[in-house]
Amino acid sequence: MSKEDADRGNTESESIQNQKSLLVHYAVERGWDIYQIYCDEDYSGTDSLRPDFNRMIEAARAKKFQIVLCKSQSRFTRDMELVEKYIHGLFPIWGIRFIAVADNADTEVRGNKKARQINGLVNEWYLEDLSENIRAVFDLKRRQGQYIGSSPLYGYQRDPLDRHHLIPDPEAAEVVRQIFQWSLEGRGKQEIARVLNDRGIPNPTRYKAERDQFSGHPAADSRGLWNKTTVWRILHNEMYTGVMVQGRRKKASYKSKVLISLPEEQWFRVEGTHEAIVGRSLFEQVQRGLQLRSKTDGAGEAHLLSGLVKCMDCGSTMSKTTNCQPGRARVSYLRCKLYADSGKNKLCTRHSIRLDQLIELVSERIRHYVQNYYRLEELVLTPPPDTYRKALEREQSALTTQLEARSRALKSLYLDKVSGVLGLEQFAELNRDFLLEKSRLEQRLDQVGRELGASAKPPDRAVLADRARALLRLETIPRELVTALIEKIEIGEKDRETGRQEIRIIWKF
Repeated sequence: MSKEDADRGNTESESIQNQKSLLVHYAVERGWDIYQIYCDEDYSGTDSLRPDFNRMIEAARAKKFQIVLCKSQSRFTRDMELVEKYIHGLFPIWGIRFIAVADNADTEVRGNKKARQINGLVNEWYLEDLSENIRAVFDLKRRQGQYIGSSPLYGYQRDPLDRHHLIPDPEAAEVVRQIFQWSLEGRGKQEIARVLNDRGIPNPTRYKAERDQFSGHPAADSRGLWNKTTVWRILHNEMYTGVMVQGRRKKASYKSKVLISLPEEQWFRVEGTHEAIVGRSLFEQVQRGLQLRSKTDGAGEAHLLSGLVKCMDCGSTMSKTTNCQPGRARVSYLRCKLYADSGKNKLCTRHSIRLDQLIELVSERIRHYVQNYYRLEELVLTPPPDTYRKALEREQSALTTQLEARSRALKSLYLDKVSGVLGLEQFAELNRDFLLEKSRLEQRLDQVGRELGASAKPPDRAVLADRARALLRLETIPRELVTALIEKIEIGEKDRETGRQEIRIIWKF
């Protein structure tokens, strides 16, 4: 149960060996038979889930022995609750005697209970102080912008020269950039997850399991599929802009594994600690788009003006409602959310307006401004950067580098087997993992090559001019353009007598 000699490799620590020797001699001197030696190395004394500890408890419950012998009470547990539960509660019922050699604790000795309870309290106070000291050290590292997570954020890897510094992982970083670009283009979280799955890109958990060669990790055998929650977390994570954000959650207490979320003002946020994968401007654009792309009906579809339309009187966001009558076309309306949510005692009026008519009105105003301010002959038409092709080329380069590294690793693995460093079973297991990973990389590299071969050549000036004319006609208004031009749209209450309704568009320019 000791945590000493942590750098010893797979050998048993000297501390554990000394404890075993002491206890075996103690038992032999008294003529006791040893039923079993229970040892949980590299586990904390507070951990009630220690495997050998729980095997010992089950054997005690089954009355397979009469004495539990430890070097000290803290080796049994440092948790006062477990002291009371077992040593003073269940052990006497099960007929188990508890002895801690170094503490002179023995449940058979009368008047010894207070000493055991004091030992338990001292051990618990020690743990509490130790926990506070460790937390203080971690908080200092967080304030300094040092990364103290157990594993790097997806898209990054640990710097070989400084384990508390993050550097981009080329392959995963490219996936993160693509996710942000797709979101900026208006793709939803579910659609982004579907495209990633269609391309055979493993999700962050599977990716980490494959890179760390965790053959026993549950994710190593999973399908490694993306979902909208994973995409949402990536899109909202400011760390991709080069800002270190830590301390979002903490343990309820040193004895508990339950994590509680902390308010944002208590987070540790340090600028410029690592290379950004996503630019600040792109990140903020995506955040604005995510805020506006709210679900407005049962299907979770966002309309063109979603989040922008406000009640002129109370300022509430207008919510969408759809009339579905048999034999009639579906007609959607916007109405004041405060009116819709306030029940019988209405706090505002309806302010209702047909959604399709409002969209057409706003679209016409946008077309008017665009066609009056921009002339095709005044535009400098240069082929747009093929971001998708560049992303594929970067991924192709990263995959080639990784395949070369895998090939070198396989050669090294074979040499270790020949020289006797690795046994046959170890070699077979590691070789299988390397070959599986190599096969996956080769398949993806082949797919990237096919996509690069199928990509069209850059359009010439005539083609660009045709595209520009189509865009300037704005037959379909893209949502990105709406959110870039319009701050909000205010809807007034319709006059019952005249039928007139005020609509005010507040532009950003």
